Amino acid sequence: MKSKKKEKVHFIAIGGSVMHSLAIALKMKGFEVTGSDDNVYDPSKQRLAEHGLLPKEYGWSEAHITKDLDAVILGMHAKEDNPELHKARKLGLPIYSFPQFIRKESDDKQRIVVAGSHGKTTITAMIMHVLNYANRQFDYVVGAHLDGFNNIVKLSEAPIIIIEGDEYFSSAIDKTPKFLNYEHHIGLISGIAWDHINAYKTVDEYVKQFEIFADATPKGGTLIFCEEDDMAMVIASNQRTDVVQIHYPLHPYVVKNEITYLKTEAGRVPVKIFGKHNMLNLNGARRLLNRIGITDEIFYEAISSFEGASKRLQLLKENKSTSVFLDFAHAPSKVEATTSAFKERFAKRKLVACLELHTFSSLNKDFINNYQDTLREADEACIYFNPQNNKQKSESKIDIHDVENAFSFHGLKIFTQVEALENYLLEKKWKDANLLLMSSGHFGNMDLKTVADKIVTSTN
Repeated sequence: MKSKKKEKVHFIAIGGSVMHSLAIALKMKGFEVTGSDDNVYDPSKQRLAEHGLLPKEYGWSEAHITKDLDAVILGMHAKEDNPELHKARKLGLPIYSFPQFIRKESDDKQRIVVAGSHGKTTITAMIMHVLNYANRQFDYVVGAHLDGFNNIVKLSEAPIIIIEGDEYFSSAIDKTPKFLNYEHHIGLISGIAWDHINAYKTVDEYVKQFEIFADATPKGGTLIFCEEDDMAMVIASNQRTDVVQIHYPLHPYVVKNEITYLKTEAGRVPVKIFGKHNMLNLNGARRLLNRIGITDEIFYEAISSFEGASKRLQLLKENKSTSVFLDFAHAPSKVEATTSAFKERFAKRKLVACLELHTFSSLNKDFINNYQDTLREADEACIYFNPQNNKQKSESKIDIHDVENAFSFHGLKIFTQVEALENYLLEKKWKDANLLLMSSGHFGNMDLKTVADKIVTSTN
């Protein structure tokens, strides 16, 4: 009997967060994996090296593409004129974006996709945490590292797969939103707030992608909506009789002595996460898990130990009077939700909110006014952005005046040099005050853990 041929796959732009994780997952599954990129940075670089997948040299070469490849997986970082892509097309090889390939590998699984402009990483992480607690077998794709999981992608023989569904394009040659390529059986929409202005020029165009996602639910499938989100509920109003529709409200909770407790029929359950937005996320995860056989009893047992995904309300350092947190918040709705959550939990402390404008949308003159009042719960606020990183056309680039007008926050401090921001933070008095750092970037590669350590130590 002949042994099964080992599938051979090549990644173009292997250094991406999900791309390198998928490459590792496929190697662990028994695939023969190669990859290329024009540069790879940590932590991808270190992880690829550990698994023997780091390219020996950087750059693109047609020599990497051979006719014996079973598949070529194209990352977002690769452009349409990439020479390796050109060669793959010339040879007629199967070319996939990573969502298309994950769909291919999960053909015989129940596919559960969590979508939304905000909350999707946290909801996906909560579902994974609870399923892991319940010893259920499942595969997953999630956008952040979680305690208890070695990778952000897993592909095995498990009967279900939990996927964080992004609405951005799948690749340079596949403009389909990622979440549509997964072809869900159960879909959840946490909320909708315009983002990715470089891909979707208007609110209507952006919202349309979620309408298509809802419409793509198969007969007998399930759609779960956050009933506190107006946009999501507009889509939910287009009811289909052949789809199970579930709406979830805010989970009842109370904050006492800076600890959040869920109100349940069995009594109060303390949780490590906090904020109204996370109580919504939690209830969405609960309702979805109910749908696949997880009881409330198991859910509440499990969720009390959930600490969140990497960079989602991540505690960097604390003592009795000061805490420093890092959060991935960057879009307006996320910034508003996170600052509100902090003020609610730490009501007696001063809140200093520090936001980095890093994304294409946040650095765009036509979009930045969407940040109006998002920092209103902060006692003090500062903004950092690097004008050199702005890839906008000249007429769309923001300046300090645009930032001041957009946020309309009295006393707002704006920094364009990371050294100046770091000095400002270290010179402040931090007793009975918290620092909330928000960014999808890296604050100009400032050593945030060292800064947090110095801030907290200064109040001892």
